[in-house]
Parts: sequence; C-alpha cells; structure tokens
Amino acid sequence: MEINYIAIFLAGFSAFALGGVWYSPIGFGKVWHRETGVNPDNVNPVKVFGGALLLSLIAAFVFAMFLGPDPSLQLALGAGVAAGAGWVATSFGINYLFAQRSLKLFLIDGGYHTLQFTLYGLILSVV
Repeated sequence: MEINYIAIFLAGFSAFALGGVWYSPIGFGKVWHRETGVNPDNVNPVKVFGGALLLSLIAAFVFAMFLGPDPSLQLALGAGVAAGAGWVATSFGINYLFAQRSLKLFLIDGGYHTLQFTLYGLILSVV
C-alpha cells in the first residue's frame, strides 16, 4: 500500500494543534477541567503532550490505511465525520454513561474527536 508519510505527519500534528486550542483556556479548557476534576498544575507536560502527539500520529496513520492511497475529498471528509462522531464519540458516550460523566464533557470530547478525524480526512485527501 502506498503511504503518504508527509500527509500522515501533517494530519497527526493538526489534531495535536487542534487539541491545544480546544482544551486551552480560550477553548473549552476551563469547563473541561471543572467537569473532569483534573488540576492542570498536577500534569506532567512531557508525558501528556508527548503521548498526545504520538497517539495522534498513530491515529492518523491508521486512518490513512483505512482511507486508502488516494481518497476523494468527499469520501475522506465523510469518513472523518463518521469515524469521529459515529465511532469515537459514541464509544466515549457509552463510557461516560456508565461513569456518570456530564453531557458537557461528552460534547467537548466528542466534538474534539469529530473535528480531529474530519481534519485527518481533509489533510489526507489533499496532501
């Protein structure tokens, strides 16, 4: 299978950058911290940000394999929305129901992953 590593890197980095804004104080960071109970002062930034970048790159790689070597923009965007909202967000939703997490937290996390995979689709189809 033909693999475009530049597109995969850009897609993975786009999710990392999106998360940086999405979960920051200018995004949903304050609400997310309140809803999760996570104290941002107790976070190991190397572990969290390094791990997030690595996992974003892995997800982009696997999504690229799923889409194939030259997906159309329409297919890639549709698959991105479907993967993010239909697979990832719904899976979070199941866990959040059992963990009795809030709807706000579900919408923040589910929204991020929907945009993450939509960005993957966009980048993997045009680069």
